[in-house]
Amino acid sequence: MISKLGAASRTQAAKWIGEGRVTVNGRVAHDPEMPIDATCDRIAVDGAEISARERIYLMLNKPRGYVTTTSDERGRDTVYALLEGSGLPWLAPVGRLDKASEGLLLLTNDSVWAARITAPDTELDKTYHVQIDRLPDAALLAALHAGIDDRGERLAVKSVRELRRGDRNAWLEIVLDEGRNRQIRRLLAAFDIAVLRLVRIAVGAVSLGTLAKGAWRTLDPDEIRALQIASDTSQRG
Repeated sequence: MISKLGAASRTQAAKWIGEGRVTVNGRVAHDPEMPIDATCDRIAVDGAEISARERIYLMLNKPRGYVTTTSDERGRDTVYALLEGSGLPWLAPVGRLDKASEGLLLLTNDSVWAARITAPDTELDKTYHVQIDRLPDAALLAALHAGIDDRGERLAVKSVRELRRGDRNAWLEIVLDEGRNRQIRRLLAAFDIAVLRLVRIAVGAVSLGTLAKGAWRTLDPDEIRALQIASDTSQRG
């Protein structure tokens, strides 16, 4: 419930409970999964009562080299370093980008909205610009669309097209409607293709636009609504 109220991540909330720092109606809580009614139960951490926070939705232009996690045991920079000094409450990533990937990362303290966006049956389009280490041909693009079986998972793109090419490499625009781990990198590796850069430029109708690398901004109401409508429509369909 602490995470649903937007006060901390599930991991942090469980840690607080394990340390005996959380009370519900004046009694120390011991079970992170205990049922709680937010409309009447009083939840406190270190004696300070918490309540539902203002819902915040934002996009971050993640640079390469940052990991999408609240903390890293290896001491690597996390995306939260880019939010330091912002005065924002705790926010959770909506999906992930790996360390080497860049671009649009959504964050929010609305766990219900985030769950809708990331649900396996949502099939929300995610658009990437990908620089590869060779010049593609029509056969390769068709093969990426047809997909492969990799360790029991079906990997394929929803659509792919060439954006531009140089002498030895090219940029592709790839659209996915599912979120398997390192899907694009694994799919291209199956064709012995290395990814030089991978940038997510859009989630659904929400686009990264001209947002500077390392910068963030809040989503406007139309963007929030568009993502929710798109995910609700996909789940009903």
